[in-house]
Amino acid sequence: MPHYTASCHCGKTRFSFDCPPITKGLRCNCSICARKGAMMSPEPIPPELFRIDAEDAALGLYQFGAGTAKHYFCKHCGIYTFHETARKIGHFRANLGCVDGVDTFALEAEVFDGKHLL
Repeated sequence: MPHYTASCHCGKTRFSFDCPPITKGLRCNCSICARKGAMMSPEPIPPELFRIDAEDAALGLYQFGAGTAKHYFCKHCGIYTFHETARKIGHFRANLGCVDGVDTFALEAEVFDGKHLL
């Protein structure tokens, strides 16, 4: 299974993960995802395969609604880096735009209808 490295724009928030080869992405139409416009990893990444290496106080957290999903961003450059999913608690999806060597403009994307979830 490939190992991927990633970071925010300024590099103060870094993370890495192992997952099957990234050949497509996922977009969500919920209120936050539609606004941030990021393409995410298509499958949730188990916590044992996801490593966070952020400088002290660099990683910010935003939650809304039920507060189940945890959306992380760099407090220095503002880039959304990854989130813990609401549908599979404790698992992560990565912002593929942060992943080294992944060209999100070359990937096909599925759309998840998060807008109409109850």
